[in-house]
Amino acid sequence: MNSQNGRAVLRSGGAASEPSGQVLTVLLTSVAYFMVTLDALVVVTALPSIHRSLGGGIGTLQWTISAYTIVFGAGILTAAALGDRLGRRRVYVVGLALFTMASAACALAPNAEVLVACRAVQGMGAAIVMPLGLTLLTTAFPPERRGAVVGIWGGIAGLAVASGPLIGGAITQGLNWHWIFWVNVPIGVVAAFGARLRLEESWGPRARLDIPALVLVSGGVGVLIWGLVQGGQQGWGSDQNLTGLILGALLLLGFVLWEARAPEPMIPLGLFRQPTFAAAVGTQFLMASAIFSAAFLTSQFFQFALGDSPLATGLRFLSWTATPLLIAPLAGALSDKIGARALIVPGLAMQGIGFAWIVHLAGGTSSYGSYVVPFIVAGVGISMALPCVTVAGLNAVPPPILGKAAGTLNTVQQFGAAFGVAIVTAVFNSKGSLASPPAVTDGYRPALLVAAGLSVVGAVVALGIRRSAHEEAPVSTSSRERGALDLVPALDVD
Repeated sequence: MNSQNGRAVLRSGGAASEPSGQVLTVLLTSVAYFMVTLDALVVVTALPSIHRSLGGGIGTLQWTISAYTIVFGAGILTAAALGDRLGRRRVYVVGLALFTMASAACALAPNAEVLVACRAVQGMGAAIVMPLGLTLLTTAFPPERRGAVVGIWGGIAGLAVASGPLIGGAITQGLNWHWIFWVNVPIGVVAAFGARLRLEESWGPRARLDIPALVLVSGGVGVLIWGLVQGGQQGWGSDQNLTGLILGALLLLGFVLWEARAPEPMIPLGLFRQPTFAAAVGTQFLMASAIFSAAFLTSQFFQFALGDSPLATGLRFLSWTATPLLIAPLAGALSDKIGARALIVPGLAMQGIGFAWIVHLAGGTSSYGSYVVPFIVAGVGISMALPCVTVAGLNAVPPPILGKAAGTLNTVQQFGAAFGVAIVTAVFNSKGSLASPPAVTDGYRPALLVAAGLSVVGAVVALGIRRSAHEEAPVSTSSRERGALDLVPALDVD
């Protein structure tokens, strides 16, 4: 084995170069990806049951989602770097084991505080599984076949998004909320042993770990979100609120200053000199903020205000969450011909219209059927935008730095989800509560209107995405990547 260039591959188990090994690689990585993606949403329809069992207000419920997404987002780039240094399969198996053990701990959590802590550990496992699973998958196939297998892998994520609220509702109603976590345990055990025995080991460039950046960005995001939640619960001028907002902003400023000088930055700030990439990152952040916050709010509204069961709530969501399975592949193919912006801008505007329509319906006594059309409008809209934002961002940078660009987009998506849920939680707390159905409705309507606004702002930011990017200043990054942008004088951003 020659590891001098940091890219050695060790053959082990069933070689993925064989057809049977390749099929197994797709199966093992896809099942694990489905599991971690599902857990971002499966808890949504179970939150009211968790509230009744463990207590706590909507701020506590918010942290069961945000703790997962913050750690997930903060750990993606670090996990990828660890995999490159220590062995991708080895670290991937550790991530699966960590996720599985944290799932069992979530199921056994005696109170809300322990549940939130275990969800954070789950997020750490997910941060390892997601990027390394994709890397192990793509290295098992030649370049001419990678598009197809990554399409399968991405389709698994769409299926998880579509079925997450429904599966969570069905399990919660048929068994209890503990089982939304218990079901991960046998899947995780099989996936971990299968990966250890059958996947190939590989390494990547031995980049330095940017630990200070990780601490600054995750701490800054976490403290900012805590400040937002405290503002909704105790008043926007409270000491806790002001302390959280100021300290969080200072930590994020420290992150920016550190990354500008770091020899191996976690997120190369020079990437943001590319206007299209910067616009794609901003759009990704706002899009994730809107979609996750709306899902979080609407589950509470259907169950606490309208009295729906968890299963009925999951079924209501299908007209919204199932649309990516049909629309997203078509949108991705169409973006190659007309450009990403032509789909992202109207798509996010449609989502905003759908959410505003639901806000209007929530003020009366509308039946289930009344919500189907606005859900479809919002679902088709987000399905148009979802694949195109990522494609636009990645096409704005040259191949040598695609890995860091993809990691940045994934990180921003998770942070956007956490911020969105925190913002709407603060608005909900300032206008309503979980005390009664009318109080839930009073908080839900203005909070969902904020999610609609985030969608519209995302559409405006997406106007900065261009179909072709002209030559721009090079990205400041590591010595191996320095000058990479000079390789491509003009880039299509489709």
